[in-house]
Amino acid sequence: MHLPRAAGVLLHISSLPGKFGTGDLGGGARDFVDFLTESSQSYWQVLPLGPTCGVFADSPYMSFSAFAGNPLFIDFADLAEQGLLSSPMLSGAPDFSEYLLDYAGATAWRAPLLEEAWRAFRTTPSPEFAVFCKVHPWLEDYALFMALREVHGGQSWCSWSRSLAGREAKALAGAREKAADRVGFHCFLQFQFFRQWQKLRQYAKARKVRLIGDLPIYVAHDSADVWAHPEFFQLRPDDFLPSQVAGVPPDYFSVTGQRWGNPVYRWETAPGVVNKPLYDWWAARFSALLEMTDFCRIDHFRGFEAYWAIAAEEETAVHGSWRKGPGMPFFAAMREVLGELPFIAEDLGVITPEVAALVRELGLPGMKVLQFAFDCDEKNLYLPHNFSSTNSVVYTGTHDNNTTLGWYLDATTGDKVRGQLRRYLGTDGNAISHDLLRCAFASVASLAMAPLQDVLSFGGDCRLNTPGTSQGNWRWRCAPRFLTSETARWLREETIFYNRGDGLEPQSNQRLADD
Repeated sequence: MHLPRAAGVLLHISSLPGKFGTGDLGGGARDFVDFLTESSQSYWQVLPLGPTCGVFADSPYMSFSAFAGNPLFIDFADLAEQGLLSSPMLSGAPDFSEYLLDYAGATAWRAPLLEEAWRAFRTTPSPEFAVFCKVHPWLEDYALFMALREVHGGQSWCSWSRSLAGREAKALAGAREKAADRVGFHCFLQFQFFRQWQKLRQYAKARKVRLIGDLPIYVAHDSADVWAHPEFFQLRPDDFLPSQVAGVPPDYFSVTGQRWGNPVYRWETAPGVVNKPLYDWWAARFSALLEMTDFCRIDHFRGFEAYWAIAAEEETAVHGSWRKGPGMPFFAAMREVLGELPFIAEDLGVITPEVAALVRELGLPGMKVLQFAFDCDEKNLYLPHNFSSTNSVVYTGTHDNNTTLGWYLDATTGDKVRGQLRRYLGTDGNAISHDLLRCAFASVASLAMAPLQDVLSFGGDCRLNTPGTSQGNWRWRCAPRFLTSETARWLREETIFYNRGDGLEPQSNQRLADD
């Protein structure tokens, strides 16, 4: 797969403007699509969309489901339009911050309104809802899983009774009967999320903005996926806890590595015997995301070639070991189901010749991160003059990096790196975010992406995530006043100058006309 020369912006749904405590799939999302259109941006990249577990500071990479959507992103205005909520219900919202997401506060305020919407919805049969439940085979397990978590006070599934944790048929049947209304409620939330997402996707498609999704290679242990399919993961049979967990060895981000804690996959049922049901699950997972987005970034792609496995009792990732992944046979099986693989390989970190060969053999675009380009010598592979192929995606930084301005000013960056950066860009550093963005745009990489924070030249206080930490992450939000016509014009001019736009007038000039 080879992407056309273009540009785009990275911004998660939670960081969108919105008046109910978090970004959502409503007006703020549509306004952002309009901003992208006015800026001549062809792509919008989001982070994983699943319901977060509440651990690791609500990381989108730790979800209760690999298939479900996050109910926190449901647009209440749309529910009101359906007649499920009234305007007075929405008028009592707390004075949420425009700049920081309060997960606990937003969830607590939204919860009773979602319950009210469900009570209104269930009074009238909905053929569309019935079809939705039927065509999403993962939904039954997910909804029951969430209902049972409520019954058990939010405790992890491996602490439930042996009959429920082990999914004995009689226990599951009894649980479904007792929790029928709560199961219906969680199905309803998914119905609304996916209904609203498809409306947003069509809105973006009509404006020629393509969506890039993000698929974490691993799933959370406390998830419907592991509960429903323990045979796919390396778990202890006595208590269902992981025997091996995922992570990465010491790297750029952490001297002790990163111990993510996700259970690793059981790729084989016996030596040399492929776990075919696991492959089928992966094909369904890819298909589900590609029904929602145009392209899919696979997070930690190198794990398919070899993965870092850590004994569950280890507190850090230092004493892990590399294990062989499923490699090319896995992707050959995926091609049989999916056809062309519209994937972007996140090939950062410890990349061996074997990983590079797998990316090349699949013909996938890899990633180049400019913040990694200036810490050694002129042979650094992230320097644009060393890009060996146009089939790549260049980023100023990712969700795991500091903002460009924050990185430049951080004492740990060092004077040597700053000096090399200024020399390479031919700048005095006073507009470093935009200078680095121009460097990305000028490169031969097919696609150039920048976090919105870099487009807006925001500092380190707007960083989204710091790997290896569990506090203060995933909270940054963009207030609507920053998405200005002036910024849209600047970004559009740079995009067209570097041949990454179509050169046409914006489809909607309303924002420009307002100035």
